[in-house]
Amino acid sequence: MSDRRCVVFAYSEVGVRCLKALHSLGAEVELVVTHADDPNEQRWYGSVADTATELGIPVVMPESAGDPMLLARLRSIAPAFIFSFYYRNMIGAQLLATATRGALNIHGSLLPKFRGRAPVNWALVKGATQTGATLHYMIDKPDAGDIVGQQAVPILGEDTAREVFDKVVVAAEIVLCRAWPELVTGTAPRIVQDLQTGSYYGRRRPEDGRIDPRSSAKEIHDLVRAVAPPYPGAYFEMEGGPLFVYRTRLQSQIGTPRDRARLLRRAGAVLIECADGRDLLVLDGRVGGQSIDAWMAEQGIESLFIGG
Repeated sequence: MSDRRCVVFAYSEVGVRCLKALHSLGAEVELVVTHADDPNEQRWYGSVADTATELGIPVVMPESAGDPMLLARLRSIAPAFIFSFYYRNMIGAQLLATATRGALNIHGSLLPKFRGRAPVNWALVKGATQTGATLHYMIDKPDAGDIVGQQAVPILGEDTAREVFDKVVVAAEIVLCRAWPELVTGTAPRIVQDLQTGSYYGRRRPEDGRIDPRSSAKEIHDLVRAVAPPYPGAYFEMEGGPLFVYRTRLQSQIGTPRDRARLLRRAGAVLIECADGRDLLVLDGRVGGQSIDAWMAEQGIESLFIGG
């Protein structure tokens, strides 16, 4: 059997680009396993299924990675490697065991930091200034196997999750292309993770975008950019419905701390005066179908305390 035979589990833009990278590197991808698109989800990334078809690679979309027919097919292929590129489900031990040389995953952080779901979004929520992509072996615990390689990328002060995600896509390509020759020859490193020095976070939901009006300006700014479109967006809860804030800029001046945030129109701009006394300039936001500025003008509001 060839040491280049692979089965790829993949989704999202990382899946598209890493599948293309393997193809360019001369990997023999025998099968691609992906997800059917969720009709209730806005897909802003490329299609792994379409990419596989364009490359002439068989593609399947089982309802779960535990499908017995999928296991039988992988046993018949007997791949040297299994790769997971942003595939959304855990791949069971029986499937992983069909890979004679190893099963590896690309994760969108510098492991062991930000293990688990939505690593780019969590990195921004937590105010990280760096993240990246990690290629690691898969074991029964998520994102915990030995590391083969990593590529770091910076997180700038006003980067949104989409902008950081685009950097992580490139980092994933780099780390995969760098590691592939060593994987084939059996010389790739295996670095044991120290999970005690890392962190683990779960799935994020739209309601996690609710802004606590008692948060600091930096905390609000980081949440806003972590869930900015194409993600669901950060919002203040209002009596008449949510007030969405899509993009902000931290202001340098420090004022008087208060018990909660206040929305303010000043000199043609909309500001959030935050609980820590620092202001946020609102660059984009909506109430219903209107900009925040237009909504405040229509309602005759010059300032508004947010939250109880």
